[in-house]
Amino acid sequence: MTDTATTHHDPLQEAYTKNVFGFWVYLMTDCVLFGILFATYAVLHNNTFGAPSGKDIFDLSFVLKETIILLTSSFTCGLAMIAAHRLETKKVIAWFCVTFLLGLSFVVLEVTEFAHLVDVGNSWEKSAFLSSYFTLVGTHGLHISVGLFWMIVFMAQIARKGITLVTLRRLTCLSMFWHFLDVVWIFIFTVVYLMGVS
Repeated sequence: MTDTATTHHDPLQEAYTKNVFGFWVYLMTDCVLFGILFATYAVLHNNTFGAPSGKDIFDLSFVLKETIILLTSSFTCGLAMIAAHRLETKKVIAWFCVTFLLGLSFVVLEVTEFAHLVDVGNSWEKSAFLSSYFTLVGTHGLHISVGLFWMIVFMAQIARKGITLVTLRRLTCLSMFWHFLDVVWIFIFTVVYLMGVS
């Protein structure tokens, strides 16, 4: 007699697994994108053509503030996912609200930094170094902004539908995306800022 427990396939669970795996594939393509941007920055970071270098324009205390905010947002995102697996809808929304505010603070600080550089005459047009810097850091900031918009949409869905297999799958993908951006920022902080002022 066949054991139905071992032959039964849950189509929803299979769809969950396939979607999460598909999102991993997307993140790998994003890795390639950032890898190209890091390689471009590595080649061009000494090409200042008389314009200021990283030592002249980077404020590590300001960047450290950005880093702490973003890493804290990764922690609160993790707490939101723990609550999601426990089906605690209110806690999920609360933790993602905190994550959103931290992410928004990061974007505001990054825009402030860019605006200051442009105001003092150090825009992306000044040198190859600044072009590669603005492109790399700006691309990361754009990804963070997309993640923030994604959070708003999902918080509205969860408030309306609660935690289901579909919303949990989407939250899992969002969480992967957010943690990936934190890892990318650690590389930016190390390669661009720390090495830039050394």
